Amino acid sequence: MSKVVCFGPGPKFKGGISNYNTSLAKALDAIPGTEVHIVSWTQQYPAIIPREFVDKSSKMDLLEGTKIQVKYLTNYNNPKSWYDTYRYIRDLKPDKVIFQWAIAIQGLPMGRIIHWLRKHPGIEVVVDLHFVIQKENSSIDQFFTKFGIGEANTYVVHALKTYRELQTLYPNKGFELSDHGQRSQDPKVQTVLKLYHPIYDLFQPKADFDLAAFKKEHGLRDKVFLFFGFIRKYKGLHYVIPAFQKVAAQRDDVSLLVCGESFWQTLDQSKWSTKLKNTLFGLAKKLVLRQKDDERDYNPLALIEQMGLQDRVAVFNTFIPNEDVHKYFQVADCVVLFYEYATPSGIESLSYNFALPLLATKVGHFPETIDDGYSGYLAEAENIDSMAEQMLKFVDQPIPRDNIRSKTSEMSWDNYAKAILG
Repeated sequence: MSKVVCFGPGPKFKGGISNYNTSLAKALDAIPGTEVHIVSWTQQYPAIIPREFVDKSSKMDLLEGTKIQVKYLTNYNNPKSWYDTYRYIRDLKPDKVIFQWAIAIQGLPMGRIIHWLRKHPGIEVVVDLHFVIQKENSSIDQFFTKFGIGEANTYVVHALKTYRELQTLYPNKGFELSDHGQRSQDPKVQTVLKLYHPIYDLFQPKADFDLAAFKKEHGLRDKVFLFFGFIRKYKGLHYVIPAFQKVAAQRDDVSLLVCGESFWQTLDQSKWSTKLKNTLFGLAKKLVLRQKDDERDYNPLALIEQMGLQDRVAVFNTFIPNEDVHKYFQVADCVVLFYEYATPSGIESLSYNFALPLLATKVGHFPETIDDGYSGYLAEAENIDSMAEQMLKFVDQPIPRDNIRSKTSEMSWDNYAKAILG
C-alpha cells in the first residue's frame, strides 16, 4: 500500500489550484493500492487580504465516489497550525507528500512544514511548481520562494520555462531532468520531473445541454469567443475587449462571452471589516509592489459600454459554480488567453477538456504548449491589432477539434499521477 498526501487547497476553495489539487488526489486514488489524503489550508493567505476564497456557490461534490480523506488544518495566520500540520502528516506515515506551489507568499508556512518533514528520510517531499519566478519578482517574493521550496526532494514542472527559472533561482544546485518519473540516484542532485498540466476532467460536457437555447437566451451569435476565469489584469481582458471590437466591426456573426469573478470585488465593500482589510492590504502592497501592480481598481468590463458592445458581449461577472462550468465551454468555439504573462494555465487545460482551440499571446509557456496554426493561434503580446488579426483568422480558418484531441491525448491525470508515484 502506497500512502500519499496532497497538500494544497481542498475542494471547498475557489480557483484552479483547488481544482488541480483535487484532480491529482482523485487520479492517485484511482490507482490500485494507493491511499490518498488531502491536507488543506483553512486560510491560505494573510488575514488582511480583502477577498473571499471559499466557494459558497457550488453544490457538486468533487470527491464523490472516492476514498480520499480531507483534513482542513493549516491557517496561514497561526504558526501553531503549521506545526500541527507537520505532526498530522508525520503521523499518517506517508511515502510521499505533494505540495502545490502557486504563490510566493505561502513560502513561510510551507517552508517550515517541508523543513520538518525532511527530518524523516522515509518521506519524499515533492513540490509541484506552477511558477518559480513570480511576475513582480520582488526581493521579498524571491525570499519567500527560496524559503518555501528549497528543501524539496523532488520538483515537478509543467514547462521547460519553469525548469529554467528553477535553475536561475538556485544556480549552485544540481538538477536532473526526468521525463517519465525516474528519480536520480545521485544524492547531490535533485530530480525535476518534466511533465505537463494535465487535462481537467472534473468538468465534463453534458449531452443534454441545449446549446441553441442558451445562445438565444443570452444573445450569442454564431461564433463565440470565451474569456473564462478570475478577472485579473495579467489575463488581459483590457486587450480582449478592444481586439474583439475590431473583429465585431468586420463580422456580424461573432460574440464575446466573459465569465468570471472580479478578483478583488468578492467582499461587501460597505462593511467596516472590508474597509479595514483594504486599508491594511494597501499599505502592505505599497511596501513590496510598484504602484502599477496594484490592480484593486482594475475594471475592464467598463470598456464594453464605452465601446458600444453591449449587444455583442455577454457577461457573467460572478464565480461560476462547478456544476455550471460546462455550459460556457460547450457554447464557445475557442478560448481567448491574451495574457500579459503566463505560467501553465488551468484555463488552458480546462479548454482542452472540451477540445477547444486557444487564441493566446506569445508569452510565458504558451509558445511551448500551443502549436500555432494547429491547436490555436498566437498573437503578439500587448498588441491589439495582432490579437484582432488572430481572432479573425480563427473565424476564417477554424482549428479542427480533432487537432486538440490529438495533441492532448497523452496529457491525462492517470499518466501524470503514475509519473509522480515513480
